[in-house]
Amino acid sequence: MSNHETTEVPGGAKAVDPTDPNLTYREVLDEGLRRDEIEIVHYEPQFPVPGTKAEKRVERLVAFLLLLCGLAAIAFVVIYVSPLGQPKEYHFGTTAQDWFTPLLGFTLGLSLFAIGMAILVYGKKLLPHEIAIQQRHNDPSSPEDRALAAGTLGFIGSEFNIQRRPLIKGALGLGGLGLGAAAVAVPVGMLLKDPHKGPDDTDPYMTTGWNAQVFNDGKPVRMVLEDNTYVRPEDISTGGQITVFPGLPGGIGVTNEFADSPVLLIHLRDEDAQTLRDNLYKYPVNAEDGGSMWNNFVAYSKICTHAGCPASLYEQQTNRLLCPCHQSQFLITDNARPIFGPAARRLPMLAIGVDDEGYLFARRDFDVSVGPAYWERPSK
Repeated sequence: MSNHETTEVPGGAKAVDPTDPNLTYREVLDEGLRRDEIEIVHYEPQFPVPGTKAEKRVERLVAFLLLLCGLAAIAFVVIYVSPLGQPKEYHFGTTAQDWFTPLLGFTLGLSLFAIGMAILVYGKKLLPHEIAIQQRHNDPSSPEDRALAAGTLGFIGSEFNIQRRPLIKGALGLGGLGLGAAAVAVPVGMLLKDPHKGPDDTDPYMTTGWNAQVFNDGKPVRMVLEDNTYVRPEDISTGGQITVFPGLPGGIGVTNEFADSPVLLIHLRDEDAQTLRDNLYKYPVNAEDGGSMWNNFVAYSKICTHAGCPASLYEQQTNRLLCPCHQSQFLITDNARPIFGPAARRLPMLAIGVDDEGYLFARRDFDVSVGPAYWERPSK
């Protein structure tokens, strides 16, 4: 017992001041037990003699699990920042990119599993066995009770005996470092690279493969099919539609470089085309420079504004464009306005024209961002 003032209480126990800085954790714990009428009926250290071979084996197991936790977490960070998850082009069949998401899940899951097992093993094999009985108290805690609780927590901390187990202490540091790195990898990664800074300082969220200045040396970008053949107006029958891509290297549908650029080109019937022309004024960007249509042709982004699925199921009789993922519907004759389903924004319209050789091309890039909404998206 440390050298401090005590008071006799009924039953022969010694009452002490829990705020006395000279008290040990054990003395504060004993005072808290006395005040809360707690009786410890069983207390048994796992290893009464410290430093035995059996205890060292358990320590090595806990250290191994903590090291495994740290190494798996570090592997998660390395895989996350590697080029494995940022392919420029999609290839059919089995490729290294197919392992990106499974490896992220495996390494992070292994790290969390290892630290969970380390905590379980430490608690089951190294902490003392203790059984305590306490009567329930409903009154609010006094300042002294809170001081007792703090001392009790300090005693519990000392019971871990981490100080005399340097192997576990070092492994715990590595495990914590790895998990900490894994936790901050995603938000820090977003801070290291400006997501709104693309080629030529353009905003990639507002720039697609139809931007002639950025991707085609200022020359208009023609529309092509998947086989890279250029598209003429007569290739589409009245009431028909086809999917077209920017006529650039890497612009066709099997690449990821311009994955936001597929467009649904529709040849409207005369009356439907006139209805759309009458509605262009509702969205001034669609009516600029004489309107984004060319004759009875209109081009809409194929990327659904709800979750980015390909909206390509065209109902000719109702002039509705359906997204198969969540059943959003867009009215083609009213600027692809959403009329059903979870989508809340219209599909962006691409301004199109026909060049001197009779091929369809994009007169300019989309006037609004394609795909789902995001925090910094302009309001127009």
